[in-house]
Amino acid sequence: MNHLPVLPILIPLLGAIVSLFVEHRRFGARVQRGVAWSSMLLLAIAVVALFSATADGQVRVYLLGDWPARLGIALMADRLSAWMLLTTLCLGVACLLHACAGWDRRAPHFHALFQFQLMGLNGAFLTGDIFNLFVFFEVMLIASYGLLVSGGRGLRMRVGLHYVVFNVTASTLFLIALGLLYALLGSLNMAELSQRIAQLPAAELPMAQAALGLLLLVFCSKAALLPLYLWLPETYSRAPAAVAALFAVMTKVGLYALLRVSQLWFGDGAGALQGFGRDALLWTGLVTLVLAAFGVMAAQQLRVLVAYLVVFSAATLFIAFSLGDQGAVAAGLYYLPHSTFAGAALFLIADLVRRRRGDASDRKAIIAPLPGRGVPGTLYLIAAVAVSGLPPLSGFLAKIALLSHVPDADLAPVWAAVLGGSLLVIIGLTRAGVRLFWRVPDTAPAPTPRRARLRPAETAATVLLLGYVLAMTIAAGPLMRHTDAMARQLHQADDYLQVLRDSRPVMRQP
Repeated sequence: MNHLPVLPILIPLLGAIVSLFVEHRRFGARVQRGVAWSSMLLLAIAVVALFSATADGQVRVYLLGDWPARLGIALMADRLSAWMLLTTLCLGVACLLHACAGWDRRAPHFHALFQFQLMGLNGAFLTGDIFNLFVFFEVMLIASYGLLVSGGRGLRMRVGLHYVVFNVTASTLFLIALGLLYALLGSLNMAELSQRIAQLPAAELPMAQAALGLLLLVFCSKAALLPLYLWLPETYSRAPAAVAALFAVMTKVGLYALLRVSQLWFGDGAGALQGFGRDALLWTGLVTLVLAAFGVMAAQQLRVLVAYLVVFSAATLFIAFSLGDQGAVAAGLYYLPHSTFAGAALFLIADLVRRRRGDASDRKAIIAPLPGRGVPGTLYLIAAVAVSGLPPLSGFLAKIALLSHVPDADLAPVWAAVLGGSLLVIIGLTRAGVRLFWRVPDTAPAPTPRRARLRPAETAATVLLLGYVLAMTIAAGPLMRHTDAMARQLHQADDYLQVLRDSRPVMRQP
Protein backbone atom coordinates (compact mmCIF):
# COMPACT_ATOMS: atom_id res chain seq x y z
CA MET A 1 0.00 0.00 0.00
CA ASN A 2 3.01 2.33 0.38
CA HIS A 3 3.26 2.63 -3.40
CA LEU A 4 -0.43 3.33 -3.92
CA PRO A 5 -0.09 7.03 -4.90
CA VAL A 6 2.18 6.26 -7.86
CA LEU A 7 -0.01 3.50 -9.35
CA PRO A 8 -2.52 5.82 -11.15
CA ILE A 9 0.48 7.19 -13.07
CA LEU A 10 2.40 3.97 -13.54
CA ILE A 11 -0.50 1.80 -14.75
CA PRO A 12 -1.51 3.94 -17.77
CA LEU A 13 2.18 4.45 -18.59
CA LEU A 14 2.69 0.69 -18.82
CA GLY A 15 -0.63 0.37 -20.65
CA ALA A 16 0.57 2.86 -23.26
CA ILE A 17 3.86 1.01 -23.72
CA VAL A 18 2.12 -2.34 -24.19
CA SER A 19 -0.40 -0.73 -26.56
CA LEU A 20 2.48 0.42 -28.77
CA PHE A 21 3.83 -3.13 -28.92
CA VAL A 22 0.51 -4.64 -30.02
CA GLU A 23 -0.31 -2.02 -32.66
CA HIS A 24 1.03 -4.16 -35.47
CA ARG A 25 -1.74 -5.44 -37.69
CA ARG A 26 -1.03 -9.06 -36.89
CA PHE A 27 -2.44 -8.54 -33.38
CA GLY A 28 -5.71 -6.96 -34.50
CA ALA A 29 -8.14 -4.63 -32.81
CA ARG A 30 -9.30 -7.26 -30.32
CA VAL A 31 -5.87 -7.54 -28.72
CA GLN A 32 -5.43 -3.76 -28.58
CA ARG A 33 -8.80 -3.35 -26.91
CA GLY A 34 -7.98 -6.16 -24.49
CA VAL A 35 -4.82 -4.34 -23.42
CA ALA A 36 -6.74 -1.07 -23.04
CA TRP A 37 -9.48 -2.59 -20.91
CA SER A 38 -7.00 -4.54 -18.78
CA SER A 39 -5.17 -1.31 -18.05
CA MET A 40 -8.47 0.42 -17.19
CA LEU A 41 -9.39 -2.39 -14.81
CA LEU A 42 -6.08 -2.15 -12.95
CA LEU A 43 -6.37 1.63 -12.88
CA ALA A 44 -9.89 1.37 -11.45
CA ILE A 45 -8.65 -0.86 -8.63
CA ALA A 46 -5.83 1.57 -7.81
CA VAL A 47 -8.04 4.68 -7.92
CA VAL A 48 -10.79 3.15 -5.77
CA ALA A 49 -8.18 1.98 -3.25
CA LEU A 50 -6.62 5.45 -3.13
CA PHE A 51 -10.05 7.07 -2.79
CA SER A 52 -10.80 4.83 0.19
CA ALA A 53 -7.38 5.50 1.73
CA THR A 54 -7.84 9.28 1.62
CA ALA A 55 -11.54 9.40 2.52
CA ASP A 56 -10.74 9.87 6.23
CA GLY A 57 -8.65 12.97 5.53
CA GLN A 58 -5.23 11.35 5.48
CA VAL A 59 -2.72 12.95 3.10
CA ARG A 60 -0.46 10.33 1.55
CA VAL A 61 3.01 11.44 0.44
CA TYR A 62 5.21 9.48 -1.97
CA LEU A 63 8.84 10.55 -2.51
CA LEU A 64 10.29 9.03 -5.66
CA GLY A 65 13.89 7.86 -5.51
CA ASP A 66 14.33 8.77 -1.81
CA TRP A 67 15.01 12.37 -2.79
CA PRO A 68 13.93 15.16 -0.43
CA ALA A 69 10.70 16.82 -1.48
CA ARG A 70 12.40 20.12 -2.30
CA LEU A 71 14.70 18.37 -4.82
CA GLY A 72 12.89 15.33 -6.18
CA ILE A 73 9.44 14.30 -7.33
CA ALA A 74 6.87 14.35 -4.56
CA LEU A 75 3.38 12.97 -5.02
CA MET A 76 0.66 13.98 -2.59
CA ALA A 77 -2.76 12.34 -2.52
CA ASP A 78 -5.60 13.88 -0.54
CA ARG A 79 -9.38 13.94 -0.83
CA LEU A 80 -9.31 16.39 -3.74
CA SER A 81 -6.74 14.40 -5.72
CA ALA A 82 -8.72 11.19 -5.26
CA TRP A 83 -11.95 12.99 -6.27
CA MET A 84 -10.38 14.16 -9.51
CA LEU A 85 -8.86 10.74 -10.19
CA LEU A 86 -12.23 9.06 -9.74
CA THR A 87 -13.91 11.60 -12.04
CA THR A 88 -11.28 11.01 -14.74
CA LEU A 89 -11.57 7.24 -14.39
CA CYS A 90 -15.37 7.27 -14.78
CA LEU A 91 -15.12 9.55 -17.81
CA GLY A 92 -12.31 7.48 -19.33
CA VAL A 93 -14.32 4.25 -19.11
CA ALA A 94 -17.23 5.79 -21.05
CA CYS A 95 -14.95 7.37 -23.68
CA LEU A 96 -13.05 4.14 -24.24
CA LEU A 97 -16.32 2.23 -24.56
CA HIS A 98 -17.53 4.66 -27.22
CA ALA A 99 -14.25 4.55 -29.13
CA CYS A 100 -14.21 0.75 -29.13
CA ALA A 101 -17.45 0.78 -31.13
CA GLY A 102 -15.22 1.22 -34.18
CA TRP A 103 -13.61 4.65 -34.25
CA ASP A 104 -10.37 3.40 -32.66
CA ARG A 105 -9.59 1.42 -35.84
CA ARG A 106 -9.44 4.62 -37.89
CA ALA A 107 -7.09 6.46 -35.51
CA PRO A 108 -3.42 5.47 -35.54
CA HIS A 109 -1.98 4.93 -32.05
CA PHE A 110 -5.33 5.75 -30.42
CA HIS A 111 -5.01 3.37 -27.47
CA ALA A 112 -1.43 4.38 -26.67
CA LEU A 113 -2.32 8.08 -26.82
CA PHE A 114 -5.43 7.48 -24.72
CA GLN A 115 -3.34 5.86 -21.99
CA PHE A 116 -0.75 8.64 -22.10
CA GLN A 117 -3.60 11.13 -21.76
CA LEU A 118 -4.81 9.37 -18.62
CA MET A 119 -1.26 9.31 -17.28
CA GLY A 120 -0.89 13.07 -17.75
CA LEU A 121 -4.26 13.79 -16.16
CA ASN A 122 -3.60 11.56 -13.16
CA GLY A 123 -0.10 12.93 -12.69
CA ALA A 124 -1.38 16.51 -12.70
CA PHE A 125 -3.84 15.64 -9.92
CA LEU A 126 -1.24 13.83 -7.79
CA THR A 127 1.89 15.92 -8.04
CA GLY A 128 2.94 18.00 -5.06
CA ASP A 129 5.49 19.94 -7.07
CA ILE A 130 4.64 22.84 -9.38
CA PHE A 131 7.38 21.93 -11.87
CA ASN A 132 6.11 18.39 -12.21
CA LEU A 133 2.65 19.86 -12.71
CA PHE A 134 4.15 21.44 -15.82
CA VAL A 135 5.64 18.08 -16.85
CA PHE A 136 2.33 16.27 -16.54
CA PHE A 137 0.56 19.13 -18.31
CA GLU A 138 2.88 18.52 -21.26
CA VAL A 139 2.33 14.75 -21.23
CA MET A 140 -1.42 15.36 -21.25
CA LEU A 141 -1.24 18.00 -23.98
CA ILE A 142 1.08 16.06 -26.28
CA ALA A 143 -1.27 13.09 -26.11
CA SER A 144 -4.23 15.37 -26.77
CA TYR A 145 -2.54 16.74 -29.90
CA GLY A 146 -2.33 13.23 -31.32
CA LEU A 147 -5.89 12.33 -30.31
CA LEU A 148 -7.28 15.52 -31.85
CA VAL A 149 -5.74 15.07 -35.30
CA SER A 150 -5.87 11.25 -35.48
CA GLY A 151 -7.62 10.19 -38.65
CA GLY A 152 -8.42 13.80 -39.52
CA ARG A 153 -7.72 16.14 -42.38
CA GLY A 154 -8.66 19.57 -43.66
CA LEU A 155 -10.35 21.78 -41.08
CA ARG A 156 -9.60 19.46 -38.18
CA MET A 157 -5.89 19.67 -38.97
CA ARG A 158 -6.10 23.47 -39.07
CA VAL A 159 -7.86 23.83 -35.73
CA GLY A 160 -5.47 21.22 -34.35
CA LEU A 161 -2.56 23.44 -35.35
CA HIS A 162 -4.19 26.42 -33.61
CA TYR A 163 -4.64 24.26 -30.51
CA VAL A 164 -0.98 23.25 -30.54
CA VAL A 165 0.31 26.81 -31.01
CA PHE A 166 -1.91 28.18 -28.25
CA ASN A 167 -0.85 25.54 -25.73
CA VAL A 168 2.84 25.74 -26.62
CA THR A 169 2.69 29.49 -25.97
CA ALA A 170 0.98 28.91 -22.63
CA SER A 171 3.59 26.28 -21.72
CA THR A 172 6.38 28.74 -22.49
CA LEU A 173 4.83 31.26 -20.12
CA PHE A 174 4.49 28.49 -17.55
CA LEU A 175 8.24 27.83 -17.67
CA ILE A 176 9.05 31.54 -17.35
CA ALA A 177 6.79 31.80 -14.29
CA LEU A 178 8.44 28.73 -12.72
CA GLY A 179 11.91 30.19 -13.26
CA LEU A 180 10.91 33.43 -11.57
CA LEU A 181 9.35 31.58 -8.63
CA TYR A 182 12.40 29.40 -8.08
CA ALA A 183 14.72 32.39 -8.26
CA LEU A 184 12.63 34.23 -5.66
CA LEU A 185 11.67 31.42 -3.29
CA GLY A 186 14.23 28.65 -3.80
CA SER A 187 11.68 25.84 -4.03
CA LEU A 188 8.94 24.56 -6.31
CA ASN A 189 7.22 22.23 -3.85
CA MET A 190 3.70 23.58 -3.46
CA ALA A 191 3.47 22.98 0.30
CA GLU A 192 6.85 24.62 0.98
CA LEU A 193 5.98 27.55 -1.27
CA SER A 194 2.93 28.30 0.88
CA GLN A 195 5.21 29.05 3.83
CA ARG A 196 7.80 30.97 1.84
CA ILE A 197 5.21 33.16 0.12
CA ALA A 198 3.81 34.15 3.52
CA GLN A 199 7.30 35.20 4.67
CA LEU A 200 8.25 37.27 1.60
CA PRO A 201 9.84 40.62 2.41
CA ALA A 202 8.05 43.68 1.12
CA ALA A 203 10.84 44.49 -1.36
CA GLU A 204 10.27 41.22 -3.24
CA LEU A 205 6.47 41.41 -3.38
CA PRO A 206 6.23 43.12 -6.81
CA MET A 207 8.34 40.45 -8.51
CA ALA A 208 6.42 37.71 -6.72
CA GLN A 209 3.12 39.21 -7.83
CA ALA A 210 4.37 39.31 -11.42
CA ALA A 211 5.46 35.66 -11.33
CA LEU A 212 2.29 34.48 -9.61
CA GLY A 213 0.10 36.55 -11.92
CA LEU A 214 1.79 34.94 -14.92
CA LEU A 215 1.17 31.51 -13.41
CA LEU A 216 -2.52 32.29 -12.86
CA LEU A 217 -2.73 33.48 -16.46
CA VAL A 218 -1.44 30.08 -17.62
CA PHE A 219 -4.01 28.23 -15.51
CA CYS A 220 -6.76 30.48 -16.86
CA SER A 221 -5.68 29.66 -20.41
CA LYS A 222 -5.94 25.95 -19.65
CA ALA A 223 -9.35 26.45 -18.02
CA ALA A 224 -10.78 28.62 -20.85
CA LEU A 225 -11.38 31.94 -19.12
CA LEU A 226 -12.16 35.07 -21.11
CA PRO A 227 -10.51 35.98 -23.47
CA LEU A 228 -8.48 32.77 -23.50
CA TYR A 229 -11.36 30.49 -24.46
CA LEU A 230 -11.77 31.64 -28.07
CA TRP A 231 -9.87 28.61 -29.38
CA LEU A 232 -12.01 26.07 -27.52
CA PRO A 233 -15.42 25.93 -29.29
CA GLU A 234 -14.00 25.31 -32.76
CA THR A 235 -11.36 22.87 -31.53
CA TYR A 236 -13.67 20.73 -29.39
CA SER A 237 -16.41 20.72 -32.01
CA ARG A 238 -14.00 19.30 -34.62
CA ALA A 239 -12.58 16.57 -32.42
CA PRO A 240 -13.84 12.96 -32.75
CA ALA A 241 -16.72 12.28 -30.38
CA ALA A 242 -14.85 10.08 -27.91
CA VAL A 243 -11.94 12.53 -27.84
CA ALA A 244 -14.20 15.56 -27.38
CA ALA A 245 -15.93 13.76 -24.51
CA LEU A 246 -12.56 13.09 -22.86
CA PHE A 247 -11.57 16.73 -23.41
CA ALA A 248 -14.51 17.73 -21.20
CA VAL A 249 -12.22 17.17 -18.22
CA MET A 250 -9.27 19.08 -19.73
CA THR A 251 -10.50 22.52 -18.67
CA LYS A 252 -11.06 21.10 -15.19
CA VAL A 253 -7.31 20.45 -14.89
CA GLY A 254 -6.60 24.18 -15.11
CA LEU A 255 -9.35 24.84 -12.57
CA TYR A 256 -7.91 22.17 -10.27
CA ALA A 257 -4.47 23.77 -10.46
CA LEU A 258 -5.96 27.20 -9.80
CA LEU A 259 -7.90 25.94 -6.79
CA ARG A 260 -4.90 24.07 -5.40
CA VAL A 261 -2.44 26.95 -5.54
CA SER A 262 -4.94 29.60 -4.45
CA GLN A 263 -5.86 27.64 -1.33
CA LEU A 264 -2.24 26.79 -0.49
CA TRP A 265 -0.60 30.10 -1.39
CA PHE A 266 -3.25 32.82 -1.10
CA GLY A 267 -5.25 31.61 1.89
CA ASP A 268 -5.73 33.17 5.30
CA GLY A 269 -2.06 32.82 6.26
CA ALA A 270 -0.56 34.25 3.07
CA GLY A 271 0.21 37.67 4.51
CA ALA A 272 0.32 40.43 1.91
CA LEU A 273 -0.70 38.01 -0.86
CA GLN A 274 -3.88 36.81 0.86
CA GLY A 275 -6.67 36.60 -1.73
CA PHE A 276 -4.31 37.44 -4.59
CA GLY A 277 -6.19 37.63 -7.90
CA ARG A 278 -9.51 36.57 -6.38
CA ASP A 279 -11.55 39.63 -7.39
CA ALA A 280 -10.19 39.66 -10.95
CA LEU A 281 -10.96 35.96 -11.41
CA LEU A 282 -14.47 36.37 -9.99
CA TRP A 283 -15.46 39.23 -12.29
CA THR A 284 -13.80 37.67 -15.33
CA GLY A 285 -15.62 34.45 -14.55
CA LEU A 286 -18.94 36.30 -14.40
CA VAL A 287 -18.35 37.88 -17.82
CA THR A 288 -17.20 34.54 -19.26
CA LEU A 289 -20.37 32.88 -17.95
CA VAL A 290 -22.63 35.39 -19.69
CA LEU A 291 -20.72 35.29 -22.98
CA ALA A 292 -20.68 31.49 -22.97
CA ALA A 293 -24.46 31.50 -22.44
CA PHE A 294 -24.85 33.79 -25.46
CA GLY A 295 -22.58 31.38 -27.37
CA VAL A 296 -24.99 28.55 -26.55
CA MET A 297 -27.84 30.67 -27.88
CA ALA A 298 -26.03 31.64 -31.10
CA ALA A 299 -24.37 28.30 -31.98
CA GLN A 300 -25.50 26.97 -35.34
CA GLN A 301 -24.25 23.42 -34.77
CA LEU A 302 -24.99 21.16 -31.85
CA ARG A 303 -21.31 20.31 -31.39
CA VAL A 304 -20.40 24.01 -31.09
CA LEU A 305 -23.28 24.50 -28.64
CA VAL A 306 -21.88 21.74 -26.43
CA ALA A 307 -18.40 23.27 -26.61
CA TYR A 308 -19.82 26.55 -25.30
CA LEU A 309 -21.45 24.57 -22.49
CA VAL A 310 -17.95 23.40 -21.51
CA VAL A 311 -16.90 27.06 -21.28
CA PHE A 312 -20.08 27.82 -19.31
CA SER A 313 -19.33 25.10 -16.76
CA ALA A 314 -15.72 26.27 -16.42
CA ALA A 315 -16.93 29.84 -15.77
CA THR A 316 -19.33 28.56 -13.10
CA LEU A 317 -16.42 26.85 -11.37
CA PHE A 318 -14.29 29.99 -11.60
CA ILE A 319 -17.05 31.82 -9.73
CA ALA A 320 -17.39 29.10 -7.09
CA PHE A 321 -13.64 28.92 -6.45
CA SER A 322 -13.16 32.71 -6.40
CA LEU A 323 -15.83 33.61 -3.85
CA GLY A 324 -13.55 32.83 -0.93
CA ASP A 325 -16.25 30.81 0.84
CA GLN A 326 -15.71 27.23 1.93
CA GLY A 327 -19.30 26.23 1.16
CA ALA A 328 -19.05 27.68 -2.36
CA VAL A 329 -15.88 25.69 -2.99
CA ALA A 330 -17.64 22.53 -1.80
CA ALA A 331 -20.59 23.22 -4.13
CA GLY A 332 -18.17 23.75 -7.01
CA LEU A 333 -16.43 20.46 -6.30
CA TYR A 334 -19.79 18.69 -6.47
CA TYR A 335 -20.66 20.52 -9.69
CA LEU A 336 -17.31 19.64 -11.33
CA PRO A 337 -17.90 15.94 -12.11
CA HIS A 338 -21.58 16.59 -12.87
CA SER A 339 -20.74 19.14 -15.58
CA THR A 340 -17.98 16.89 -16.93
CA PHE A 341 -20.26 13.87 -17.38
CA ALA A 342 -23.20 15.84 -18.76
CA GLY A 343 -21.03 17.72 -21.26
CA ALA A 344 -19.31 14.53 -22.39
CA ALA A 345 -22.68 12.82 -22.92
CA LEU A 346 -23.85 15.71 -25.11
CA PHE A 347 -20.74 15.41 -27.28
CA LEU A 348 -21.58 11.74 -27.91
CA ILE A 349 -25.23 12.59 -28.66
CA ALA A 350 -24.19 15.37 -31.06
CA ASP A 351 -22.00 12.93 -32.98
CA LEU A 352 -24.89 10.49 -33.37
CA VAL A 353 -27.22 13.26 -34.59
CA ARG A 354 -24.59 14.50 -37.04
CA ARG A 355 -24.13 11.07 -38.60
CA ARG A 356 -27.82 10.19 -38.78
CA ARG A 357 -28.93 13.44 -40.45
CA GLY A 358 -26.65 12.98 -43.46
CA ASP A 359 -25.73 16.17 -45.31
CA ALA A 360 -27.70 18.28 -42.82
CA SER A 361 -25.21 17.22 -40.15
CA ASP A 362 -26.01 18.78 -36.76
CA ARG A 363 -26.82 22.26 -38.10
CA LYS A 364 -29.91 23.71 -36.44
CA ALA A 365 -30.86 25.94 -39.36
CA ILE A 366 -31.61 22.92 -41.57
CA ILE A 367 -34.83 21.00 -40.93
CA ALA A 368 -34.11 17.42 -41.94
CA PRO A 369 -35.30 13.90 -41.12
CA LEU A 370 -33.74 12.18 -38.13
CA PRO A 371 -34.24 8.44 -38.48
CA GLY A 372 -34.84 6.66 -35.20
CA ARG A 373 -34.99 9.88 -33.25
CA GLY A 374 -36.51 8.29 -30.15
CA VAL A 375 -33.29 7.10 -28.50
CA PRO A 376 -31.07 10.13 -29.22
CA GLY A 377 -33.98 12.47 -28.46
CA THR A 378 -34.54 10.91 -25.04
CA LEU A 379 -30.84 10.96 -24.23
CA TYR A 380 -30.65 14.60 -25.32
CA LEU A 381 -33.58 15.55 -23.10
CA ILE A 382 -31.98 14.01 -20.01
CA ALA A 383 -28.57 15.54 -20.76
CA ALA A 384 -30.10 18.97 -21.45
CA VAL A 385 -31.99 18.95 -18.15
CA ALA A 386 -28.79 17.95 -16.34
CA VAL A 387 -26.42 20.46 -17.93
CA SER A 388 -28.82 23.42 -17.70
CA GLY A 389 -29.36 22.96 -13.97
CA LEU A 390 -33.06 22.16 -14.01
CA PRO A 391 -34.55 20.10 -11.16
CA PRO A 392 -34.35 17.41 -10.01
CA LEU A 393 -30.87 16.41 -11.25
CA SER A 394 -27.49 17.13 -9.70
CA GLY A 395 -26.88 20.34 -11.67
CA PHE A 396 -29.83 21.96 -9.90
CA LEU A 397 -28.59 20.80 -6.50
CA ALA A 398 -25.08 22.11 -7.17
CA LYS A 399 -26.28 25.56 -8.25
CA ILE A 400 -28.63 25.86 -5.29
CA ALA A 401 -25.74 25.00 -2.97
CA LEU A 402 -23.49 27.52 -4.72
CA LEU A 403 -25.99 30.38 -4.63
CA SER A 404 -26.74 29.74 -0.96
CA HIS A 405 -23.08 30.39 -0.07
CA VAL A 406 -22.53 33.60 -2.04
CA PRO A 407 -21.24 36.34 0.31
CA ASP A 408 -23.46 39.39 0.67
CA ALA A 409 -20.92 41.63 -1.06
CA ASP A 410 -21.14 39.57 -4.26
CA LEU A 411 -24.78 38.50 -3.99
CA ALA A 412 -26.37 40.62 -6.74
CA PRO A 413 -23.84 40.11 -9.59
CA VAL A 414 -23.36 36.39 -8.94
CA TRP A 415 -27.08 35.63 -8.69
CA ALA A 416 -27.81 37.69 -11.79
CA ALA A 417 -25.06 36.05 -13.85
CA VAL A 418 -25.73 32.46 -12.75
CA LEU A 419 -29.53 32.64 -13.04
CA GLY A 420 -29.52 34.76 -16.20
CA GLY A 421 -26.89 32.58 -17.85
CA SER A 422 -28.78 29.43 -16.91
CA LEU A 423 -31.96 30.87 -18.45
CA LEU A 424 -30.12 31.58 -21.72
CA VAL A 425 -28.70 28.05 -21.72
CA ILE A 426 -32.18 26.58 -21.21
CA ILE A 427 -33.48 28.61 -24.16
CA GLY A 428 -30.55 27.59 -26.36
CA LEU A 429 -30.90 23.91 -25.54
CA THR A 430 -34.68 24.03 -26.06
CA ARG A 431 -34.33 25.66 -29.47
CA ALA A 432 -31.75 23.08 -30.52
CA GLY A 433 -33.94 20.21 -29.32
CA VAL A 434 -37.02 21.52 -31.13
CA ARG A 435 -35.15 21.99 -34.41
CA LEU A 436 -33.25 18.71 -34.32
CA PHE A 437 -35.71 16.29 -32.72
CA TRP A 438 -39.20 17.78 -32.94
CA ARG A 439 -39.55 19.84 -36.13
CA VAL A 440 -38.75 17.10 -38.60
CA PRO A 441 -40.45 16.49 -41.98
CA ASP A 442 -43.56 14.33 -41.96
CA THR A 443 -42.33 12.41 -44.99
CA ALA A 444 -41.06 8.91 -44.55
CA PRO A 445 -37.47 9.02 -43.31
CA ALA A 446 -34.70 7.83 -45.58
CA PRO A 447 -32.93 4.61 -44.66
CA THR A 448 -30.31 5.15 -42.01
CA PRO A 449 -26.78 4.88 -43.44
CA ARG A 450 -24.81 1.98 -42.08
CA ARG A 451 -22.18 4.24 -40.54
CA ALA A 452 -24.89 6.14 -38.64
CA ARG A 453 -26.80 3.25 -37.13
CA LEU A 454 -26.99 2.96 -33.39
CA ARG A 455 -24.18 0.81 -32.08
CA PRO A 456 -24.79 -0.78 -28.69
CA ALA A 457 -21.41 0.37 -27.36
CA GLU A 458 -22.06 4.00 -28.32
CA THR A 459 -25.48 4.00 -26.71
CA ALA A 460 -24.10 2.26 -23.62
CA ALA A 461 -21.35 4.89 -23.27
CA THR A 462 -23.88 7.72 -23.37
CA VAL A 463 -26.23 5.95 -20.96
CA LEU A 464 -23.28 5.32 -18.63
CA LEU A 465 -22.39 9.02 -18.51
CA LEU A 466 -25.98 9.98 -17.80
CA GLY A 467 -26.09 7.20 -15.23
CA TYR A 468 -23.24 8.92 -13.39
CA VAL A 469 -25.35 12.09 -13.26
CA LEU A 470 -28.33 10.16 -11.91
CA ALA A 471 -26.12 8.45 -9.32
CA MET A 472 -24.79 11.83 -8.19
CA THR A 473 -28.38 13.01 -7.76
CA ILE A 474 -29.42 9.98 -5.71
CA ALA A 475 -26.26 10.12 -3.55
CA ALA A 476 -26.23 13.91 -3.30
CA GLY A 477 -26.19 13.91 0.52
CA PRO A 478 -23.08 11.74 1.05
CA LEU A 479 -21.29 13.32 -1.90
CA MET A 480 -21.90 16.87 -0.67
CA ARG A 481 -20.68 15.91 2.79
CA HIS A 482 -17.54 14.57 1.14
CA THR A 483 -17.01 17.75 -0.88
CA ASP A 484 -17.51 19.77 2.33
CA ALA A 485 -14.72 17.73 3.89
CA MET A 486 -12.55 18.38 0.81
CA ALA A 487 -13.11 22.12 1.09
CA ARG A 488 -12.23 22.10 4.81
CA GLN A 489 -9.04 20.18 4.12
CA LEU A 490 -8.02 22.61 1.38
CA HIS A 491 -8.38 25.54 3.80
CA GLN A 492 -5.89 23.93 6.20
CA ALA A 493 -2.76 24.75 4.21
CA ASP A 494 -0.38 24.26 7.15
CA ASP A 495 -1.38 20.59 7.44
CA TYR A 496 0.12 19.83 4.01
CA LEU A 497 3.48 21.26 5.02
CA GLN A 498 3.44 19.33 8.30
CA VAL A 499 2.62 16.07 6.51
CA LEU A 500 5.47 16.71 4.09
CA ARG A 501 7.93 17.31 6.94
CA ASP A 502 6.79 14.17 8.76
CA SER A 503 6.99 11.97 5.68
CA ARG A 504 9.73 9.44 5.21
CA PRO A 505 11.14 8.05 1.94
CA VAL A 506 9.21 5.06 0.70
CA MET A 507 12.27 3.30 -0.68
CA ARG A 508 14.90 2.44 1.91
CA GLN A 509 18.64 2.36 1.30
CA PRO A 510 20.38 -0.89 2.28
